Parts: sequence; structure tokens; C-alpha cells
Amino acid sequence: MRKVYNSATEALAGQLRDGMTILSGGFGLCGVPMALIEAIRESGVRDLTIVSNNAGIDGAGLGILLESRQVKKMISSYVGENATFARQYLAGELEIEFNPQGTLAERVRAGGAGIPAFFTATGFGTAVADGKETREFDGKHYVMERGIIGDLAIVHAWMGDTEGNLVYRKTARNFNPIMASAAKITVAEVEHLAEPGAIDGDHIVTPGIFVKRIVKLDKIDKRIEQRTTRPRVSVAHSSLEKV
Repeated sequence: MRKVYNSATEALAGQLRDGMTILSGGFGLCGVPMALIEAIRESGVRDLTIVSNNAGIDGAGLGILLESRQVKKMISSYVGENATFARQYLAGELEIEFNPQGTLAERVRAGGAGIPAFFTATGFGTAVADGKETREFDGKHYVMERGIIGDLAIVHAWMGDTEGNLVYRKTARNFNPIMASAAKITVAEVEHLAEPGAIDGDHIVTPGIFVKRIVKLDKIDKRIEQRTTRPRVSVAHSSLEKV
């Protein structure tokens, strides 16, 4: 089965349609499938429901799909860095389904594991529980949350092989593994592409059975979401302070 494609556009060919639900890996701008998101923007599909920890920022990540008004609904845990999102939401042009971050992660994990619903104490007695079934177990109250399954998952991995096995690097692992397991089809962009057997089996995070299509990136766009620095202290000044 052919899994490797020459470009993000080719990898997504025939998989996009209006109104679909897309799971997107990443956290902030770390481990975000930038090339695949750009290919979705270029396709022009609309009325998308996007499941992601956050909505990117203005001009980067999922933010570019908001700017092109291709997103109908976001299912997220945090969207505070995106002014475009705020404007569209306040104008009633965009739906949002907020989730506590752990609940969102478990909803996606549950979807990938074939679990239709689960109970969690998080959110009970708050707006998060509005309209949802609640139960009491051993004297404690819980909210029922539904598992999430997407039509398509897009993920970013540090390395993959031609069979679709994926390895993530450090914090770029974040939401990518669970997103890869919880969709009808998963497309991965990888920084490095290896031949079958080249990746130590103990290092594989996402088995190739979950991944249907792969594209190797020609260039890698790694941005810093929040750059925080402090004034450099000269060696002479630092030495005087210690005297």
C-alpha cells in the first residue's frame, strides 16, 4: 500500500470535503502540522469543525483557516492567543466548544480506543456540565463526556518510515499521538523519512496501522509563540556584583 506522497496537497487529495471534522495535533505552535494546514487552506473546503488544543495564532497554524473563514466550529481547551478567533466568536460567526484540557485529551483518546463515553469529575457544577448527563459514584459527582472521532487527523512527527510508523521529538509529541489514533484517516507530515525497519521498535509512538498517508517536509517552519528574554548582563558587571 502506497503511503508516501510528494506534497501535502497530494497527501490530502480526495480526503477533504465541506463540513468535515478534522483533528489537528500540536500545542501552541509546537508540533503543529503547518504544511497540511496550508494545504487545507488552499483546497478551499469550508464549514469545518476543528478539534485541537488551541486555535493557533494570527497568521500561523490553524489561525490561517480562521482568517480564510473556513472554520465553522472549534473544539478546544484554549484559544487566547488568536485575535481573529475572538473577533469571529464575539460576532457570532464561529462556534466554540470549550473543554478542560485533560477532558479534551481523554475525549480524543477515548475515541481512538473505541470508548463512546466516560465519566469525569472535572467540570461538575460549572458551565462545562450544562446539558450533559451527570451521575454519582461513591458519593462523588461526575459528568459524562463523549469520545471524539474525526473524519481526518493531521499530525506532525519528527521521523516516520514508509510504513507509517511515527516518532515525535520532545514536547512536539503533545496531542499528536492521540489525534493520530482517533480519525477515520490520518495523514502525517514528517521531518525525516526512513526505510522500514530503520526505526527501533521501542521508539515508535504511533504504529503505522493508524497512518494512511505521509509526506516528507522539504522545509520545516518552527516558530516561537512567546519569546521572553531578559537584558544581557556583562561579565564585568556580573563579577562586581559577586565581590
